Parts: sequence; structure tokens; C-alpha cells
Amino acid sequence: MIGKYRDSGLKLTPQRIAILDYLEGNIEHPSADDIYKAMSKRFPTMSFATVYNTLETLRRHGQITELNFDPFKKRFDPNPSPHHHVICVRCQKILDVKNAFLLKPPRIESEEFEIIGNHIEFYGICSKCKPR
Repeated sequence: MIGKYRDSGLKLTPQRIAILDYLEGNIEHPSADDIYKAMSKRFPTMSFATVYNTLETLRRHGQITELNFDPFKKRFDPNPSPHHHVICVRCQKILDVKNAFLLKPPRIESEEFEIIGNHIEFYGICSKCKPR
């Protein structure tokens, strides 16, 4: 695991390695605050800026994806491969949607854009939030 990050030019400090370990296989789509709280138990002197800067570096290197469905709280997806999400409108739980959808790209009258990808967000109510 560490080799792929080192190969992409990331400086690997003990704090960064701990953040990478936390993200590896994590399907919860954590926020920077979630990661900071988890890391502060092991590294009480670690700053929030360290977590946030590490996430930004990973995002710039294509190792994680930033999710912006909530304007007040960025979430991060350690799975950078193309996929979609379903989001609970009550508790903000996020699940990956691995189904492929055949979408016809919109016809663009301008040559200003070349479409290189897409991302679909589905919204609903998860089983824990749904009234029984």
C-alpha cells in the first residue's frame, strides 16, 4: 500500500501513513473532521491542518475523490475509480453504487469543453432513518 503513495511522490511521515491506513478500504466516505478525530487519539499533537493538507495532496494526486454534495462538510472517497453514490437525505450516509449507467453526453454547441467523465448522486432515505 505505502509503495503506491511513495511512487506518486508523497512524503510519508508517520502521521500521513496513519491517515493512509485509516483511508485504506474505508467505505464510510469520511470528512476531514472524522479523520482528524480518529487520528488525534493516536497522535494528540497532530493538527487539523495536517489532515486537511494530506487529503488535499491525495486529491491532487488522484488517490482520493472529494465529494461536495454537502456545502458545509466535504467528504472524501478513498476509492478513486469511477463510480456513483447514493446519499441518505437525513443522516448523510453515503454508499457506493457500482452499476454502470449508459449515458448519452449532452450535445454541447461550444468547443470549450471535452467531456471526460460523469458522476451520478442518488438521494434517498437509508434503512436506519426510514420509519418502520
